Amino acid sequence: MPILAFLRDNAPWLTAGVLLTFLSSFGQTYFISIFAGEIRETFALSHGQWGGIYMLGTTASAVVMIWAGGLTDLFRVRRLAPLVLLMMAGACLFMALNPVWWLLPLVIFALRFTGQGMLSHLAVVAMARWFVAARGKALSIATLGFAIGEAFLPLIFVSLLVIYDWRMLWVAAGAVGVIGIPLLMLLLRRERTPQSWAQTGQSLGMGERQWTRGEALRHFLFWFMVPALLGPSAFNTAFFFHQVHFAGIKAISHVELVAMFPIYTAIGIVAMVASGWALDRVGTARLLPFMQLPMVAAFLLFAFAEGSGMVLLGFVFLALTTGANSTLPNAFWAEFYGTANLGGIKAMAAAVMVLGSAIGPGITGLGIDLGLGIEAQYVIVAGYFVFTTAMVTIGVARARPLLSLSLSS
Repeated sequence: MPILAFLRDNAPWLTAGVLLTFLSSFGQTYFISIFAGEIRETFALSHGQWGGIYMLGTTASAVVMIWAGGLTDLFRVRRLAPLVLLMMAGACLFMALNPVWWLLPLVIFALRFTGQGMLSHLAVVAMARWFVAARGKALSIATLGFAIGEAFLPLIFVSLLVIYDWRMLWVAAGAVGVIGIPLLMLLLRRERTPQSWAQTGQSLGMGERQWTRGEALRHFLFWFMVPALLGPSAFNTAFFFHQVHFAGIKAISHVELVAMFPIYTAIGIVAMVASGWALDRVGTARLLPFMQLPMVAAFLLFAFAEGSGMVLLGFVFLALTTGANSTLPNAFWAEFYGTANLGGIKAMAAAVMVLGSAIGPGITGLGIDLGLGIEAQYVIVAGYFVFTTAMVTIGVARARPLLSLSLSS
C-alpha cells in the first residue's frame, strides 16, 4: 500500500500511537533529568544519591511492569490508556508537591511506571498487534512521538526554567497529560480490529506457533537478547540523566547541549523510518545484529570529545541506534514469538529495559562519586556494546532456521 494511502486509511490509530509515545515523555529520563540540578539542590543530594533514588524507583517500576504489562492482552487500549494517563498526571503533581527527599523513590516509581513503562508499552503492543504486513511502518510512525518529545520538550522546559519555578513546570506537565485523555478517546472511538487475533500464518512465531510467555522465557533467544535490551536503555538513560554534569565536563552550556537534541531527533527519525521500511522487506533477523554498532562510536566520541562538534557527531551515531531501537526490537517479539500473547512477552522485555534504565543512572552516578569519571565510564560502555552485538548475532543465527520454517509455510 502506498504510504499516503496507508496514512489516510489508518490515521486515527497511528495518531493515537504517536500521542501515547509523546505523552510518555513525562516519565522518560530525558525529561526528568532536565530538573536534576533543581532536585539535587532542593533535597541536598549528591550525584550518587540522586542516581540511587532514581535506580530504586525505576527498578520497582520494572518489577510491577512484569505483571501490569500483561494487561494489554486482557484490555483494549481505549480502556486502559486513559487510566494510565490519569495516573501519570497524578505522578507529575506528586513531583510538584513533594516536600521531602524520602518520597522521591515513590515519585520516580510513579513517573517511570506510567510514562516510560505503560504508555510506551501500550503504544508499541497496539501497533504490533493491529498491523501485520505493515508492522514496520506502523511502529516507525507511532514512535515518532518519542522523537517529538526528545526534540522539543527539553529545549522548551530548559528555557522555561529561566522564568518559572521547576515545580510549576511539573504541574504544567500533568495538565498536558490530562488534556491527552479526551483526545485519545476521540481517536479510538472505533479501535482497530487486532489482526493478530486472527490465527493466520502471518502472525505465528518460530516453528509455526504462538508462544506463551513461559515458553519464551525458557527459550535461549530471549536470554541472548537480554544484554541488548538492557544496553540502550541503561546507557542512553545514563547519558541523558547526567546531561548537566556532562555539559560541565565538556565546558559547554546546558542550553547549548539541549539545542543539539533536535538534530539528534531528526537523525533518529530518519533511522526509525528507514528501519521500519527495511524490516517490512527483509525482516528483523537480518537487521538486529547491526543495530547497536553505532553505540560503540557514539560513546567513544562522548568520551574523547573536546568540543561541541565531536559531541554533536556522537549524537548522530547515538540517534542511529535510538531510531532503529524504536522499531526493530518491538517487531522482533511479534515476528519470532507470535502475537497471541504479545502483551505478556513484551512486558518481560519492557521490564528488562526499565530495569536497564534503573541500573544506568545508578552505576554511573556511583562511579562519579567514587572518582571514576564519566568519560572513562563511556569507554567501558562502548566495549559493552561490542559484547551485545556479538550476543545478538549468535542468538539470531541459532534461532533463524525456526523462523524460516514458519515464514516458508
